[in-house]
Amino acid sequence: MTTVFHYRPRFIDIRVRKPAPGEATRADDVNALKPGERACDHAGCRTPAATRAPKSRDLLSDHYWFCQPHAAEYNKTWNFFAGMSEGEIRARVADEQSTGGRPTWSLKGGGRNREAAASRGVFRDPLGIFTAARAKADDDRAAYDRRLGRLERGALADLDLNATADAAAIRVRYTELVKRCHPDANGGDRSAEHKLQRVIKAYKTLQKAKLA
Repeated sequence: MTTVFHYRPRFIDIRVRKPAPGEATRADDVNALKPGERACDHAGCRTPAATRAPKSRDLLSDHYWFCQPHAAEYNKTWNFFAGMSEGEIRARVADEQSTGGRPTWSLKGGGRNREAAASRGVFRDPLGIFTAARAKADDDRAAYDRRLGRLERGALADLDLNATADAAAIRVRYTELVKRCHPDANGGDRSAEHKLQRVIKAYKTLQKAKLA
């Protein structure tokens, strides 16, 4: 005797309530919000929000969240300068150009801070960085004004002089260094002899250039 085959589904529908005829399930609802999404702030819109827009010019950090079409619609009616007079608009534009619209604070404090010292013409440079840079700039300017070449500037450097040194200063420094570096002044020690030779050569270079 042949047994009639009866199909039995392997999986059983365990939903609490089956969807009614014509009712869309969540998987079929294209506008259903997914985890982590937020609804558009436009009234009646169920589309996920993807664009933010400021609520007012005074609360630029407080935003509405819109879907793309409603964001475009909001932007068409948005006017940052609405309700402002012409003078207020000019002042706001000038402030944006100078500070970027960021709040500023007065730097004036006690009489011992850097700004107060700068206003009195006093500038502290404990490491001497700016002082050295300023001295080099002055030396370069003096060398240019006196038309000093590379050899003349190198000779002055060997005598520990800057480009502003005149003939009298050069002779005084030359005499001083010769006495200091000569072996007779060092008990016969010849360790400074190389420096002495450079000093003599530098002085002759400056004499040839008619600077000493």
